[in-house]
Amino acid sequence: MIQVYIHPPYERWNSISNRNLQNISHIKNLVTPIINDVKKYGDVALKNYTKKYDHVDIKHIQVTEEDFNKADMKISDHLKKSIETAYQNIKCFHQKQMHKENPIEVSKGVFCWRKIIPIEKIGFYIPGGSAPLFSTVLMLGIPGKLSGCKNIILCSPPNKNGEIHPAILYTAKYVGITQIYKVGGAQAIAAMAYGTKSIPSVYKIFGPGNSYVTISKQIVSQKGIVSIDIPAGPSEVVIMADDSANPEFVASDLLSQSEHDPESYILLVTPNNQFWIKKLKKELRKQFLNFDKKKDIIEESLKKSKIIVLSSLDECLNLVNQVAPEHLIINCKNSFYWSEKVINAGSVFLGNYSPVSAGDYASGTNHVLPTYGYAKSYSGLSMDSFVKKITFQKISKKGLKHLSKCINILSSEEGLFAHKKSINIRLKN
Repeated sequence: MIQVYIHPPYERWNSISNRNLQNISHIKNLVTPIINDVKKYGDVALKNYTKKYDHVDIKHIQVTEEDFNKADMKISDHLKKSIETAYQNIKCFHQKQMHKENPIEVSKGVFCWRKIIPIEKIGFYIPGGSAPLFSTVLMLGIPGKLSGCKNIILCSPPNKNGEIHPAILYTAKYVGITQIYKVGGAQAIAAMAYGTKSIPSVYKIFGPGNSYVTISKQIVSQKGIVSIDIPAGPSEVVIMADDSANPEFVASDLLSQSEHDPESYILLVTPNNQFWIKKLKKELRKQFLNFDKKKDIIEESLKKSKIIVLSSLDECLNLVNQVAPEHLIINCKNSFYWSEKVINAGSVFLGNYSPVSAGDYASGTNHVLPTYGYAKSYSGLSMDSFVKKITFQKISKKGLKHLSKCINILSSEEGLFAHKKSINIRLKN
């Protein structure tokens, strides 16, 4: 079910770190005509592609008040309460990221500062289908609203009845998002990028999706039409465990990530002996047999998963930093000590009682995170993702005079004499 590699040589670490990337050129060839059609034909193309891929004729692309009311009646009170609890925790964590920057007098008479400006128009993509990610509505909507973004829209694919999953609608309205559209796939990304009669264009697109959605986001961002949040692919977890880790808990963490997608990237790195690994594999089989749903997905995912046995935790951590996983669980003695050595990861979970599932839903941190090793250069979603920062400066005549010699020398050295003149013309009297 899961492969074990004992002390693989360093030369093989690259193959361990590699993700199984799908044929990107094939996907590009499929989604590019969709994007172009939406750009050219707008709502007509959206309705045609919705019929083709979601198997439903939609008369009204935008969700109505009646749709919201129906969704509210379908959501149980205990789910509503859980959404409220998650909302409060996520809001608390993200609210603390807000701050105002004060002007800095960098030298006498020279004041510089930054102003934080919310992105005016943003769009969210929320997958529907078998896994309606209403938790992602919280992860995107809460910081988006806290940041002060004025115009927020949301696209999600409809089911065969022409409806968006009620939990997505309820959560969106709870957060304060009411401009919602029944469109999915590459056509939704194109609509948010170019705009149609029904769907306004935005400046930045957020949210996860399948390979078609991911490639579509990359295409429109590369064309300079919009920006996007972060590169995203199948879910990833790396677990670093020693003999203090409970095999039952570790097995459950492996399984919880494997149910996302057959292409999930799952890795356990450990210096533990064969006895501990035997106990883990036994527990993994036991828990797997108790699953009724998504068994095929879990099995396919686990076939590609690996247990890597290395000589020490130091060596384990070196491999972790090379992999740069989306989620990292450090289930070891002195987990705080080892966490200080992490330099490449999306989000880190420490100890026996910090599963990824907590961060996925309700602990407060954001679950929109970089995959494919992009954690080496990207952060997970935060308040910073929804704002831009503009620099300002105010310089007095004395301040400019104080800087003039420095600027004259630097601009002359670069051969930019008009720059030099723009300084000196202000100081000649």
